Amino acid sequence: MTDSKYFTTTKKGEIFELKAELNSDKKEKKKEAVKKVIASMTVGKDVSALFPDVVNCMQTDNLELKKLVYLYLMNYAKSQPDMAIMAVNTFVKDCEDPNPLIRALAVRTMGCIRVDKITEYLCEPLRKCLKDEDPYVRKTAAVCVAKLHDINAQLVEDQGFLDTLKDLISDSNPMVVANAVAALSEIAESHPSSNLLDLNPQSINKLLTALNECTEWGQIFILDCLANYTPKDDREAQSICERVTPRLSHANSAVVLSAVKVLMKFMEMLSKDLDYYGTLLKKLAPPLVTLLSAEPELQYVALRNINLIVQKRPEILKHEMKVFFVKYNDPIYVKLEKLDIMIRLASQANIAQVLAELKEYATEVDVDFVRKAVRAIGRCAIKVEQSAERCVSTLLDLIQTKVNYVVQEAIVVIKDIFRKYPNKYESVIATLCENLDSLDEPEARAAMIWIVGEYAERIDNADELLESFLEGFHDESTQVQLQLLTAIVKLFLKKPTETQELVQQVLSLATQDSDNPDLRDRGYIYWRLLSTDPVAAKEVVLAEKPLISEETDLIEPTLLDELICYIGTLASVYHKPPSAFVEGGRGVVHKSLPPRTASNESVESPETAPAGAPSNEQPDVIPTQGDLLGDLLNLDLGPPVSGPPLATSSVQMGAVDLLGGGLDSLMGDEPEGIGGPNFVAPPAAAVPANLGAPMGSGLSDLFDLTSGVGTLSGSYVAPKAVWLPAMKAKGLEISGTFTRQVGSISMDLQLTNKALQVMTDFAIQFNRNSFGLAPAAPLQVHAPLSPNQSVEISLPLNTVGSVMKMEPLNNLQVAVKNNIDVFYFSTLYPLHILFVEDGKMDRQMFLATWKDIPNENEAQFQIRDCPLNAEAVSSRLQSSNIFTVAKRNVEGQDMLYQSLKLTNGIWVLAELRIQPGNPNFTLSLKCRAPEVSQHVYQAYETILKN
Repeated sequence: MTDSKYFTTTKKGEIFELKAELNSDKKEKKKEAVKKVIASMTVGKDVSALFPDVVNCMQTDNLELKKLVYLYLMNYAKSQPDMAIMAVNTFVKDCEDPNPLIRALAVRTMGCIRVDKITEYLCEPLRKCLKDEDPYVRKTAAVCVAKLHDINAQLVEDQGFLDTLKDLISDSNPMVVANAVAALSEIAESHPSSNLLDLNPQSINKLLTALNECTEWGQIFILDCLANYTPKDDREAQSICERVTPRLSHANSAVVLSAVKVLMKFMEMLSKDLDYYGTLLKKLAPPLVTLLSAEPELQYVALRNINLIVQKRPEILKHEMKVFFVKYNDPIYVKLEKLDIMIRLASQANIAQVLAELKEYATEVDVDFVRKAVRAIGRCAIKVEQSAERCVSTLLDLIQTKVNYVVQEAIVVIKDIFRKYPNKYESVIATLCENLDSLDEPEARAAMIWIVGEYAERIDNADELLESFLEGFHDESTQVQLQLLTAIVKLFLKKPTETQELVQQVLSLATQDSDNPDLRDRGYIYWRLLSTDPVAAKEVVLAEKPLISEETDLIEPTLLDELICYIGTLASVYHKPPSAFVEGGRGVVHKSLPPRTASNESVESPETAPAGAPSNEQPDVIPTQGDLLGDLLNLDLGPPVSGPPLATSSVQMGAVDLLGGGLDSLMGDEPEGIGGPNFVAPPAAAVPANLGAPMGSGLSDLFDLTSGVGTLSGSYVAPKAVWLPAMKAKGLEISGTFTRQVGSISMDLQLTNKALQVMTDFAIQFNRNSFGLAPAAPLQVHAPLSPNQSVEISLPLNTVGSVMKMEPLNNLQVAVKNNIDVFYFSTLYPLHILFVEDGKMDRQMFLATWKDIPNENEAQFQIRDCPLNAEAVSSRLQSSNIFTVAKRNVEGQDMLYQSLKLTNGIWVLAELRIQPGNPNFTLSLKCRAPEVSQHVYQAYETILKN
């Protein structure tokens, strides 16, 4: 008879009847009653009222009945914690039962009853079971520790269960070892900081021995644990790989993927020259291929993992292309994944095969798949240069089919092919233009517009084509609008006479009628460029474009390394790290591949950027790539929001502010643009007020003799200091200082050869720094530097290098190379070398800016022991480009109001209080970038006291 009878309902007093049956003397009747209770519980009826009666049935030798009662107990213990305590005595008794199955059952149930009140009563029985003579009981107890830890971690630690678990890793039974590893891994995941799985070569050896005799899930636990171990050298890594390799032939795909994960991780440590490395690559291919003969869901998981493996080590599967050819009955998700891997494996050797397949796919019925196939042909052209010709002709054949979505995808990829191979395949443009009317997807329309704009000079009716798009400008997507705006500006720069009305029309559409800030901003920038400096506009808009890279959708290397550590888990299917989809901090540990061992590290060439600091006390030569963007944004690179006029001095060529001066001249008398006198400037109302600052005294400042422009006195120069001692640079000693004369900055160096050999081939390089300081010319040492000889060199500097905020702000990290080696040092440059000659503000602007800068940006400093009077102070500071804007006498105190400007456009305003007869001055500084103030104060100190 089947079990279905337990699920049929009886009369009204069902609970009452069950209660009577549960208390019956007959064992059979009792068992039947418990089965009915479990059946009711399974279908969702509330039978918690029978708790005491069911618990009474625990006192039995019948294993089946005991299991049923335990099942009930697990379900209702949470809602009846007080009742559940009644069962504790039975657990304690059952844990000492002669039958190991009952002992294990009791300990398993204990772990599943998630009630705080009971847990402390279970510690004693659990301790006994962990040391039980029967391995089945021990392995069950190991898992129970992990469950108990989840309920009450402190209790588990206090009772010493974690140490017992660690001891179980050395157990004689492989299943116990596997469960102990699983339990410890589970606990370690919820407490990443605790070093529970303290693996060493001895324990690894035990795990590898247990690996061969475990069940398949036990093997997965052990392999996952091995993957978290970092071998001490390549020999240990190789020995572990040799012992894990047999798992690749396991029938369970999860075991295979876990083994692949371990091997992929440890291969990082093996030298590519080893014979074993090649053998391992060959052994990895067959198991991965075998995974593809499973059912589609497993195939998909395998393919997602293979996609990662192929990006990391394409050589593993380079000869297995045919396996990834699509079968007619593959589901779409498998087809798309296979297609992706085919492109990654495409090479000159197999491209003919791949193209033939892709052309076939492009005639399929599944639209998504056909689109991906057409795109794949384009990707092949970009990846394998030799096949580009063939790919383009294949794409043209597909365009001739006139199937709408095929044509649109083909145009999108042809645009990329033009970017990769300029001036090679432009003959096909005529064919593309024939299909203009059929394009209805934003991406295809944008691609076509880009092609028309880029090659306008080759297309006779380019203006008509673009005008046809312009008619429905506001109905287009943003992507198409932006592309159309750029294309028409390109066309105008190539054919100014014919397209003036067109460009005027698109600029007013973009700036006046559009709600999209991106589009409006781009419109204004083009408008201002065209109306202020047509030559610059041409250089900017028609600049040489960089070639596009081969594969644009590769996973970023550090993320790829992390995902390789998660092969066989959900992260490898999503291609996202666990932190991206696991809620809360639990279980999210950032993993990375082990570093390559010293024996096979690549030697860095002297030309590469500095790799490490020369000594402990100096800052790192290459900073960590922390928050570079954040650092850049912290620096106030533009002029103040309502800042002073930019004096049009030609002295400071550092950072050309595209919108600063350019905008001002737009508001005033702009030079005639390409379009001649009738090229209209953008409407004044649309320009933000703060950008339209009047030119004011811009030109007059040039001729204002008090402003310091052209004074030859030059700023203060510190005496040379030793930057790189000879003992740290194999006999090369470098001393130096920084100077600023008439607007040009230089680094004055003295190179001394204290070695016994001649030094030649000098070169110098700066790391990125806060103000973009960089050598403006090579380091010229005209004759070889003989032993005990010195040479003085002045190296001109500019401020157009790469910017990155340093700590401290004025830190400069330098690499000097000669025929002996590359040497690194860091030095601090005085900030006053960056004070520019047009740093004098007019009084009104000074007042407005001082009020505008928030008070929290004000910093106060004391300058002590300076015997100069106000006149001498003002004159000395002016020679270093700190200009006195105004001077007042308040209650016997001289107040100097001063301004200075840094090469990157940051303004600093100062108030200096001088009490006649008192050598101590008070300096107040205000600046939009307050981190500069401390260094400006140091410059004041240096200039005034020397």
